Amino acid sequence: MTGPVVTDPIRLFLCGDVMTGRGIDQALPHPAPPHLYESYADSAQRYVELAEEANGPIARPLGFADIWGAASAPMRACDARIINLETAITLSEDHAPKGINYRMSPANAPCLAGIDGCALANNHVLDWGRAGLLDTLAALDRLGIRRSGAGRTAREARAPAVLEIAGKGRVLVFACATTTSGTPRAWAAGEDTPGVHVLPDLSDATVTQLAGLIRETRGANDVVVVSVHWGPNWGYEVPAAQRRFAQALIERAEVAVVHGHSSHHPKAIEVHRGRLILYGCGDFLNDYEGIAGYAEFRGDLALMYLASIAPDTGALAALDLVPLRIARFRLVPASAEEAAWLQQTLDRESRRFGTRVRLHEGRLAASWAGGP
Repeated sequence: MTGPVVTDPIRLFLCGDVMTGRGIDQALPHPAPPHLYESYADSAQRYVELAEEANGPIARPLGFADIWGAASAPMRACDARIINLETAITLSEDHAPKGINYRMSPANAPCLAGIDGCALANNHVLDWGRAGLLDTLAALDRLGIRRSGAGRTAREARAPAVLEIAGKGRVLVFACATTTSGTPRAWAAGEDTPGVHVLPDLSDATVTQLAGLIRETRGANDVVVVSVHWGPNWGYEVPAAQRRFAQALIERAEVAVVHGHSSHHPKAIEVHRGRLILYGCGDFLNDYEGIAGYAEFRGDLALMYLASIAPDTGALAALDLVPLRIARFRLVPASAEEAAWLQQTLDRESRRFGTRVRLHEGRLAASWAGGP
């Protein structure tokens, strides 16, 4: 497959976990039944109450677009918007006995309108059984949102989301998960069984297998994103195995972006051979307001990652980051103090990988050897 050489960069919006289930679903116009099977709460309404206790009343119902708040305009300015959707879209009652189960009503799925690609390989997409997963796939298909990382078969789960960018080419999004994120190995899709693209490990053999999948699909000038759900929720450590895996995907499969998530807060950024590695993007939308614990990680803060990618080489041309805060189930601008805290934290964690993060007029920008 060949095509004309395109020099204008593809502008990607990337973020971490989007958790529109449970409390957020209850605040939207058409909530699912609120009952839960948690030791902490037996109703999703409790998470609405906690958010209101922490940040003030929520005008209900929220409009579908309201949850994106201050992120809406920067998202629209991008060529493609890619998220990790960490909730089932279903009314299924087949809950997995795992302590926490996220779902949103299919009638609230229009809140995702405007998203182009959803990574579904994570530890919540089967919270309401395989029936819930099938409902999720159908809901995204109805909205015209491309998806990857879960499917009706292993072949479908491994296939990329193909995003067509008018005048610029294609972005291929492959999604996968590891058991270190809490994704059960039993959730892996089978030959004829719905499920998730679960990686067996981060070994060289797994890189070889994933690189083969990429070669089967990519064409000339396609920009490849590998979206991977890995690691625990808290902490800044980047395991050596993750770094080797990400770098190997760049070296052997010419991946443009390794889009890591699972951590509830942003983690280090690396640019390897001119390609972007995000080790953990942090939560982007959740219903955690008012929940105590891990305050030192500032899990209420969120980042938009705006990456400019050269379509002919896959190289990173620029990376801007927009700091936000989650309040009353919507995204609001971060304060000057919050933006400075994010800059200092990301710069501290990223500099060991040769990346620096600076603050300018309320936004963050990354720099690296050979970059801007």
